Amino acid sequence: MPLYEFRCLGCSREFETLVRAGAEPSCPACGGTSLERLISTSFSVKGNPGLSPAARRAVQKQQSALHRDQDAYQQENEKKHLDD
Repeated sequence: MPLYEFRCLGCSREFETLVRAGAEPSCPACGGTSLERLISTSFSVKGNPGLSPAARRAVQKQQSALHRDQDAYQQENEKKHLDD
């Protein structure tokens, strides 16, 4: 059962939930089923022996790129606020 992060399109709440095969997740706040699946940034590769070395490197590369993008976005926002 994978753990996924979602944002409810009805009430904008973000949450994570276990998703069983064939089950449709719903928002715990409003019960809505119109959900957007988010990219999880809390995945840890180090403790997962089920990944092959190539898959582990790919995930690490993806996480690295995601963190670079997040840092660049944060710096851009801070610069905009300081310029205002």
